[in-house]
Amino acid sequence: MNDRYASFAASGPGRALVKRFGLPQPPRLRRQRAGDPVVPGPVLVGGDGRLSGAIVKVLGAMGVEVRDPAASQEQPAPATIGTPADERIPLNAALVFDATGITTSTGLRALYDFFHPYARALYPCGRVVVVGTAPEQCGTAVEAMSQRALEGFVRSVGKEFGRGTTANLVYASPDADLESTLRFLLSARSAYVSGQVIRVGPGTATTTANWDKPLADKVALVTGAARGIGTAIAQILTREGAHVVCLDVPAAGEALSTVANELSGTAFQLDLTAPDAPARLAEHLQARHGGVDIVVHNAGITRDKTIARMSSDQWDQVLDVNLACQQRVNEALLADDLIPPGGRLIGVASIAGIAGNRGQTNYATSKAGVIGLVQATAPALSGAGITVNAVAPGFIETAMTAKMPMFVREAGRRLNSMNQGGLPIDVAETIAWLASPGSAGVTGNVVRVCGQSLLGA
Repeated sequence: MNDRYASFAASGPGRALVKRFGLPQPPRLRRQRAGDPVVPGPVLVGGDGRLSGAIVKVLGAMGVEVRDPAASQEQPAPATIGTPADERIPLNAALVFDATGITTSTGLRALYDFFHPYARALYPCGRVVVVGTAPEQCGTAVEAMSQRALEGFVRSVGKEFGRGTTANLVYASPDADLESTLRFLLSARSAYVSGQVIRVGPGTATTTANWDKPLADKVALVTGAARGIGTAIAQILTREGAHVVCLDVPAAGEALSTVANELSGTAFQLDLTAPDAPARLAEHLQARHGGVDIVVHNAGITRDKTIARMSSDQWDQVLDVNLACQQRVNEALLADDLIPPGGRLIGVASIAGIAGNRGQTNYATSKAGVIGLVQATAPALSGAGITVNAVAPGFIETAMTAKMPMFVREAGRRLNSMNQGGLPIDVAETIAWLASPGSAGVTGNVVRVCGQSLLGA
């Protein structure tokens, strides 16, 4: 959908007016294109925690030019952003800081010392990643306090740096497999993911040999695939090498077949609310594919009314489609052993499930339930080698948001650090990262794809 304000703000006359009146200036976000490198320039790495060596090793394996602060300050710079000539330092595509060595409040000064000189020396659409220790894994209360403080720092940086910069925090275990997560957070695939806290644990013996096609030979199920975000998810998972089973209701059969045919996937028409739907789906996946490696629960509906005006049917329909169906499908597939070790369960939640939304008590309840399902299921399935995660989209440009009243739509677009709505591909790229074999250490996470809301974290 066309964002007329963003187009105007990017024009010559528009830029002048936006600057004069202090209006939001949506940056042109960098999104991944075929042939693009993971990172478009050098990465400055700082900190002296337990993972600094591992981070440098991973970046080297990615083919990234790694810089350290001391060397950067000694080199002349070809350009600067807002710094006097005698303070020029080289520009960087990303800043990565290992904060695992911070164990006291005074140790937090290391954040200032590293980021202060380079805050204005990032490429447009730069990346900031801070790596820390999950507070619950810290040895002392003081260390836990200090590590929890990193969240406030990262989220503030995400709102300060501007120009399309994202900032995220990774809480990593001592044996964490960081490559898949760093590849995602440092690349253009995370264009609309900022202010997030991601927990990463150890991976498995499985190695992602081909990062261009990490899902080769995998079977992925995407519900609600006939349009919008579901179609984008199916497209990206196909790009990553998966064979996608595209599922939607019979009423969307024509659109569903078009999507599946374009992707050389499989179309399966099914009303997931039918009593026998989980069994029929399990039978189809067993007979046609021998199981399923990746399940993306994207199907969802809205029936918006205030609770005072909402009918019981409107409540029941939303809770059934958005939440209960996910639970029933998971139970059926797991009971029949159709998800092998290395499998991925990924739910689509919503910002509404985190912050609530007027007129969406049913929808917010269902999406908060999706988050609860992830948090309850992930520990139970970790022993089976199956990860469970969710994405929580914010304002995404779809046919549904195009029907919103103009002022509501504009508020959704501007009240985030990017000053614009996200695209379906932003949700799809996040799901592809969670689906990757290299993300075996990423489980129990709920990742918001929201451009980082200005009204909260």
